[in-house]
Amino acid sequence: MSQQWFPEDWLDYELIDAGLGWRLERFGDLVLRRPDITAEQAPVLSQQEWYRTADSVFRESDRTRGDWSPPHVAPKDWQISYPLQLGPKSKRRTVHLNFSLELTRFKHVGVFPEQAANWAWIADKVRPGMRVLNLFAYTGGASLAASAAGADVTHVDSVRQVVSWTRRNMELSGLEGIRWCVEDAMKFVARENRRGRQYDMIIMDPPAFGLGPKGERWRLEQRIADLIDSTAALLDGGGYIVMNTYAGFAPDVLHGMWKYALREAEIEAGELCLKARTGRIVSTGSLVRLHLPK
Repeated sequence: MSQQWFPEDWLDYELIDAGLGWRLERFGDLVLRRPDITAEQAPVLSQQEWYRTADSVFRESDRTRGDWSPPHVAPKDWQISYPLQLGPKSKRRTVHLNFSLELTRFKHVGVFPEQAANWAWIADKVRPGMRVLNLFAYTGGASLAASAAGADVTHVDSVRQVVSWTRRNMELSGLEGIRWCVEDAMKFVARENRRGRQYDMIIMDPPAFGLGPKGERWRLEQRIADLIDSTAALLDGGGYIVMNTYAGFAPDVLHGMWKYALREAEIEAGELCLKARTGRIVSTGSLVRLHLPK
């Protein structure tokens, strides 16, 4: 079995149960039922308990979109908080990363709770002044974690509305100074390579498919080799890479690709997971963490 990583310390989020292609989750005081093809086992709770517990259910209308039923159950100014632990164990302090949520037509709510396992790892590795690049950065949990730990963060996403969402999360978290770039990630990386820029940590969560700000088509299976090669060139000696994907690449495949690009790197690969209150485990995607010695 490949290595598994689970988020810790969540209070405002809980996976209650999972199975038969669904998750039953609590975000703050709101319980949602969302489809998830990786939840393959039978649920532990009864069907009656699922329907009685859920405040809203997401119904897919096509491959990428759908609607919530009922649609208007989210509280006004809906937010949740993650208590990020900073500093050495003898001097731990807690910084709260705050996220503004909404029920979108893409079944997402504005945060991927499993990513908290990466936020904690990032905060542990970052030192003040480190240069951190977050690609395909979505609503920015990793950017917030790196910034809270003292990094100089560049946040890149091709969707302007998502970047604005991240800016709100930064302000809600009492942080400042993140550099925002609304741009296609590959174009940004190519330009940084031409400039000879390097980073101490590169974080990326490339989607399986998507569109850039000018309608550029993206399919990870066609671009992953270029993505790995070009971002490897941006990594400074002693630096770190965190890459996860929900696109179906097995951990050992990602491990092999990165080992080919950075032969001296120390690499660990596995699955980013959630564990339900009922004991069910959902593997949400593949994860690689890499350290390049100086």
